[in-house]
Amino acid sequence: MDMARQSAGEALASQRVAGSARLGCFLRDGRTRLRTLHQDGAARIRMPAADNGPLEAVLINTAGGLTGGDRLGWSVEVEAGADASLTTQACEKVYRSAAGRAEVAVRLDVGAGGRVAWLPQETIVFDRAAFSRTLEVDLAEGAEALLLEATVFGRLAMGERVEQGTFCDRWRVRREGVLVHAEAFRVGPAIAASLARPAAAGGAIAVATVLLVSAQAESMVEPVRAAIGEEGGASFWTVGRSGKLLARLYAADGYRLRQRLVPLVRLLNGAAGLPKLWSL
Repeated sequence: MDMARQSAGEALASQRVAGSARLGCFLRDGRTRLRTLHQDGAARIRMPAADNGPLEAVLINTAGGLTGGDRLGWSVEVEAGADASLTTQACEKVYRSAAGRAEVAVRLDVGAGGRVAWLPQETIVFDRAAFSRTLEVDLAEGAEALLLEATVFGRLAMGERVEQGTFCDRWRVRREGVLVHAEAFRVGPAIAASLARPAAAGGAIAVATVLLVSAQAESMVEPVRAAIGEEGGASFWTVGRSGKLLARLYAADGYRLRQRLVPLVRLLNGAAGLPKLWSL
């Protein structure tokens, strides 16, 4: 009996999701082209055909979700002058954890004059999930980044409510080696109680952070505030030689959050507009 239980435990342990993918792109003849692509485990990257504009990449977790002990890593290198837009095939789901936490690590490196748009679809957190994400971004001189992470704590339309769990999100953005943005968001173990506080989300269960590091960031502040409305806000800072616009949004559910994210992403992502896989 003990040996049978041990074998079952080993089988369960071996079923944990593990995956990593790395993409590199460069500029040639006025067009961003693929240089390298490496995929391992549950992490996959696909690139829809595009005649012009940035290189578009779709990130896929073939496991269909994450739970305790799962690990995913995404790494993207955008060389000098190149332009890449990244999104996910669907919303990432973080399920209840029996043990340990799910972890996602993202690294973006952008060369001089390059641009990256990190625009994944929402992360959906289930009750008693345990999740940790890190976002590391290194920008060379003149490089730009548009970064978005949106999270929904339970789907009201499905009758879901997130009472307990842990959620951690850590960002570090550097330009020419100098830290220009750092934040660490953590909620739990009493997620519902924490989000209900007026100083947190005031009872909202859908939240998003948008960061634009660009020489044009200051000029976008008022249009961004108009797009966000009253449920959120935006501010601009000059940090060293970098301008950054930071926006926060919150909503009563994921659908209402998406309704406001769509025009905001269209506004900030320039000619590239909205990722093709996004919809209301």
